[in-house]
Amino acid sequence: MPHSLYPTEYSEDLPVSARGTQLLAKVFDPGAPKSPGPAASTAPSTPSLTAPSTPPWAPGAGQAAIASALTPSRDAAAKLAPASKRRTQIWELHQSLHCSIIGTCLSSGELRRLLVRLKVEGAETADDHDLHVLGVLLAGRSKTGAKHLQKTLDRRHQAFLNQFARAKDAVALAGLWEDALARGDIPGAYWALLTHPAATDVMVKDVFGQVHMLSHLVGAANRADIRRLRQLEEDNAALTTKLERQQRQLRDGFTSRDETIRRLNGMLARAASQEAVVPALEAAEDSRAVKDALAELDKRLAHETGRRERLEQRLAGAAASLAEAERAHSRAEAELESLRQELTLLESRLGATLQTTDAGADGLDLQGLTVLYVGGRANQAPQLKGLVESTKGRFLYHDGGIEHSPTLLPGLVSRADIAVFPVDCVSHDAVGAVKRVCGQLGKRYLPLRTSSLTCLLAGLSGMQPAPASVASV
Repeated sequence: MPHSLYPTEYSEDLPVSARGTQLLAKVFDPGAPKSPGPAASTAPSTPSLTAPSTPPWAPGAGQAAIASALTPSRDAAAKLAPASKRRTQIWELHQSLHCSIIGTCLSSGELRRLLVRLKVEGAETADDHDLHVLGVLLAGRSKTGAKHLQKTLDRRHQAFLNQFARAKDAVALAGLWEDALARGDIPGAYWALLTHPAATDVMVKDVFGQVHMLSHLVGAANRADIRRLRQLEEDNAALTTKLERQQRQLRDGFTSRDETIRRLNGMLARAASQEAVVPALEAAEDSRAVKDALAELDKRLAHETGRRERLEQRLAGAAASLAEAERAHSRAEAELESLRQELTLLESRLGATLQTTDAGADGLDLQGLTVLYVGGRANQAPQLKGLVESTKGRFLYHDGGIEHSPTLLPGLVSRADIAVFPVDCVSHDAVGAVKRVCGQLGKRYLPLRTSSLTCLLAGLSGMQPAPASVASV
């Protein structure tokens, strides 16, 4: 059953997406032109990567209704479970899910091998981002490569598919997901849940949001450690391969030496059983040859033994470095959790301060500047308003399309002097509408890193009343 999920990510990399569409068109439509012209770039046959402009959630739904939908009761979950028992195919899912599935459930190596097997031009030399774009475009093509992509994902996560197949309703499915989330087994559980017949739109939206936020947190905290760990793993693999090669050479040397010794012993036995008819000179030459061969073999054996010992020492050093990197990774995760708790405490105290005082934040004075805040969390709106008004500014708010109609955005932008939006909590369509209207009206807009009060306060500190102009991101 296709899920009408409302996307919470957005991408502006349209040139790369167009290039990925062109690469797929070359493979699956050999007669297509190599470089699309202006008319071809706007043709209706080109697949679109944008989600519908209107979310599936009913306008005017209250926060209580949304919270109730995210935590359904056992009876309600049973009513929401679809009647079909067939697993959902990847091309039947909403296209806004394809990006997270490709990025979470498949590694770059697995995706590259699949695209090379499908003879996608440029797949062997494409970087990780272009591979990701090609995989996302491929997921929506049911008659070309999406079936191969479905089979690859099923083989990769067969154990989780078997485990989640035992869930007969949404309640059991949610329990399996929570267990996998607690263990950190995200990729297989994510794929199994999205394609499960009992998965509802509300459940898919909730799980998609959790995976989306986990990707931000993990990527920001572990990027440096992952690079170092990957380098250590590559060094470890190279040393292991070299050690195996040296061991094979050493084993071959032992085999050759033993064979020479057996051959020489046979020669000596035959010579002893026969009468001494060989001249003394030939006997002396044979004896020297035997001694020289044994000395050469002993020399090679000592050399290979020394090389093996040195390689074992380097391997032990690499293992110690890998263990230290893992400990540093654990410490970084602990520090991240501590910083998150401190930020939460700071947010609560800042909100309380804004409710109990009329003084401007840090002496800021917006001098009547009107600030439009798009997106974020609805329960933060009073605190955001207090923060802007405490700096002598006027505050306008739009939730990005969850409860407020998207058609209200142009009017709000026309009333504001500057529009701000948190990139971690806003929809594709809301961001596109704000940028488009600001460009048309010559208004400034400012993307915020997070939806926190501290991030808004940092953005306000850079706002100065000036003639409206388009800001660059």
